[in-house]
Amino acid sequence: MSFSQTLLLGLIAGVTILLGLPVGRWSRPAPGVRVVLNGAAVGVLIFLTWDVLSAAWEPIDQALAAVHTGAGGPAPAVGYGALFTAGLTVGLVCLVGYERWMSSRARRWSGRSGPGAMSVGERPGRAGLRSWSAPRRLALLIAVGIGLHNFAEGLAIGQSAATGDIALATVLVIGFGLHNATEGFGIVAPLAGDERGRPGWAFLGLLGLIGGGPTFLGAALGHGFTSEPLSVAFLTLAAGSILYVVIQLITVAAKAKRTDLLAYGLLAGLLAGFLTDAIVTAGGV
Repeated sequence: MSFSQTLLLGLIAGVTILLGLPVGRWSRPAPGVRVVLNGAAVGVLIFLTWDVLSAAWEPIDQALAAVHTGAGGPAPAVGYGALFTAGLTVGLVCLVGYERWMSSRARRWSGRSGPGAMSVGERPGRAGLRSWSAPRRLALLIAVGIGLHNFAEGLAIGQSAATGDIALATVLVIGFGLHNATEGFGIVAPLAGDERGRPGWAFLGLLGLIGGGPTFLGAALGHGFTSEPLSVAFLTLAAGSILYVVIQLITVAAKAKRTDLLAYGLLAGLLAGFLTDAIVTAGGV
């Protein structure tokens, strides 16, 4: 498969993330609806965490099996294990530090500006991310985590296309495209009912570019070479960042004290993730 055809596959798989983004423009849904939306986003992200960590652990599992059968030494298992640990740690801990730093800057900026210093429709200007509402910053973090995950998916598409396995590449595009559609919803779920007002289409487009664009980039890079360590690094970075976002979303949903609605939404999101994965598996991947 040619490089241009591979890029087209990566574009198709990544652009479907835009399908779920309009949910972010819902105008002040009922509190119960917001809890369900948050729960569904948590469900999707929990599935992604399982999916990502399973893929990242596979090289370690294979290396350990080789040690058990005597077909290889412990060095590959140790190397991949170190990469797995480092990626997971960086993805989780760095976001914790970043969010705390950003929150402290936002509080200082708010204190200097005074209440009501910035209207709903006013552009943040020089204040940057400090002036964003908490739901918008959370949506950005979700987009970054999903973008790392989608870069690894793009690598898989590019590698399959480069080896001439068109059937596998096509199935991957369909499956990853369905995944990305649910991921788009997961990105914008925290934005429903944002007190600062509905996000603009430009902002939603930016989130879509951050979350879905790496699929295209991964496909382009994967067509040129195969790198299992690179895949493990990006998968574990994604897993760490997604785990942090899950903690944030559950904290937000818990404030409503409606664990029943949270559970319903979580179940729906989790099942949606496994359903799209089942489609990929049914295709023989």
